[in-house]
Amino acid sequence: MPELLIELFSEEIPARMQQQAGETLLRLLSETLAPLNPQAAVAYTGPRRIAASCTLDATVPGRTVSERGPREGAPEKALEGFTRKHSVTQDALTLQNGFWVLEREEPAISARLHIAAVLPDLLRRFPWPKSMRWGQGSAFTWVRPLRRILCILDGETVPFSLAQDEDNGHHLHSGNLTEGHRFLSPGPVAVSNAAEWQETLRGRHVLVNAAERRENILQGLTALASAEGLSLVPDSGLVEEVAGLVEWPVLFLGRIDDRYMDLPPEVMQVSMRVNQRYFALRNTDGSAAPRFAFAANIAPADDGTLIVTGNERVLRARFADARHFWDLDRKQSLASRLGALDAITFHAKLGSQGARTRRMVRLAGLIAPMVGASAADAERAAELAKTDLTTGMVGEFPELQGVMGGYYAHHDGESPAVCQAISEQYMPRGPGDTVPTAPVSIALGLADRFDMLAAFFAAGEKPSGSGDPFGLRRAALGIIRLIRENGLRLDLVRLFLLASEALLEPLRNAPDLDLLPQFMAERLRVQLRSEGARYDCLAAISTGNTDTDITRLLARAQALETMLATEDGKNLLAATRRAANILRIEDRKDGPHDGTPDPALFAQPEEQALATALDQVEPAVEHAFAEERFTDAMRAAASLRGPLDKFFEAVTVNAEDAALRLNRLRLLSRLGRMMRLIADFSQIEG
Repeated sequence: MPELLIELFSEEIPARMQQQAGETLLRLLSETLAPLNPQAAVAYTGPRRIAASCTLDATVPGRTVSERGPREGAPEKALEGFTRKHSVTQDALTLQNGFWVLEREEPAISARLHIAAVLPDLLRRFPWPKSMRWGQGSAFTWVRPLRRILCILDGETVPFSLAQDEDNGHHLHSGNLTEGHRFLSPGPVAVSNAAEWQETLRGRHVLVNAAERRENILQGLTALASAEGLSLVPDSGLVEEVAGLVEWPVLFLGRIDDRYMDLPPEVMQVSMRVNQRYFALRNTDGSAAPRFAFAANIAPADDGTLIVTGNERVLRARFADARHFWDLDRKQSLASRLGALDAITFHAKLGSQGARTRRMVRLAGLIAPMVGASAADAERAAELAKTDLTTGMVGEFPELQGVMGGYYAHHDGESPAVCQAISEQYMPRGPGDTVPTAPVSIALGLADRFDMLAAFFAAGEKPSGSGDPFGLRRAALGIIRLIRENGLRLDLVRLFLLASEALLEPLRNAPDLDLLPQFMAERLRVQLRSEGARYDCLAAISTGNTDTDITRLLARAQALETMLATEDGKNLLAATRRAANILRIEDRKDGPHDGTPDPALFAQPEEQALATALDQVEPAVEHAFAEERFTDAMRAAASLRGPLDKFFEAVTVNAEDAALRLNRLRLLSRLGRMMRLIADFSQIEG
């Protein structure tokens, strides 16, 4: 199959847009080249180019196209218009199902012609988050000025142009030329296929594969750090970004002046990352090392001394700014900043950060005894939690919210538990982040998130579709992880009620507040699904269950999952479903059949055996649930497998005798009621 290679060479593309652009290019090529059956498609992205290669058929096969025209008996002018549009006479039309139909043959066309016809339109409608025009009168837009289009099929250029009559300022034509590194290997070079393109550019100081650049950066930095007895602070996001900034990564280590080493390590790391895209290093004991690492986009003629010296000079200026904020902020205590929170708007409908702080203080004090924390410490941590928003350091680096508050609280002499809680209030920030375990930290983290969810839902700002501007899904997942990983026993409905009681009067009874338990349940299912756990078991025990104790619900779900993994559990599930299906069908006829079965009407021993088993199992299940012995409850339920199997083997439920039929349906109905104590088995998949 012929190979297609297309490269779109431009000025520097923002790193954050490159991966999505590569995926978009593959998607659009797959759509527009579908008649050619594209296969083995691969995207390449970098600072100055996005590209793709694939194999495809040599021709678009011919086909017969049918186009329906006017209805039979339509006005003559309608028929004339249809024939004129397609440049045919009426003799070319046939009547099919009451309509005039034109059938015409489209001949096979070569892949080269098809590609040349569709690619200009693909490029003109290519979606960038932001794009620009350039050149006088240009109507074409791209993320940055597009300089070259390389398009090669089976070793030959596919000729096409982006020029249009109204686009006099832009006359890009496709060709077989690419360009190497802007500084190390400038100028065009011709290529004829994807393999040659990659190797030619590698020889001209360009690594076109983003994954290869990432690996080179990570391995190179790790090796440099190890040679100094240091380790790299993990930062996959920064590796990704730097790989989008350099075509030929060359790695160096620099030194940090000792006078800045007393800055908090988080301040140094964020300053290096945000301002300069530098990597932080640490010593073997985990402390911040007086070194930093970075990637350059050129290979210097010397050993890199000039580049390292220049970057060290820039970093000294950055750290001098950080030192200024660090020293200035500590001149004012966090407690003295409380009044300033009233001037910071939290949300137009929810008031200021000061009002939110007062709500959090109340809620943290109520939550503290539920998690074994000191109420006084929890209230103090909540009172000071947001004050670092008024500091210069957090104003410069918003990423340090909470972290700086913890340092400043320690400087002010607050208790260790309060300092730790303030610094950990936003944890976990994401799936890979650790969860606080200190009681005061847990109380503050829960108070923050419960207030946020209740307030924004009451204000009508609940997430919709993929939109979640206030991070409410993340807040819900934070609550779930705090509860799960600390084994907390909390009533979510009660906590949301407590949080809503502190809202302004019009918002306390907002209808959207009733949606919060279901919102939390959905987030819990999402988390279980991401872990590969059986979220259907959670759905089964949650249906019709008003319990919102996550720890108890998960324990029940785990016990159900364990039971269903056994042979007895699988057979019990099948038999329960069979009983439910019979009842559903018969209830439509003359149901429901909810009465109590009459033992005097048991005509077969299997009926009596099932009824006796239910008499024993039902109280055992209820007693085990009351004591939260969920595994025991499931084991008791699984013991029904034997008598239930024998019942279905020997007993005809729909007996000809109406009294027997009704009694047997009532027996199955009793079984269904008992099983619903355990779970809604209709929710179980498979």
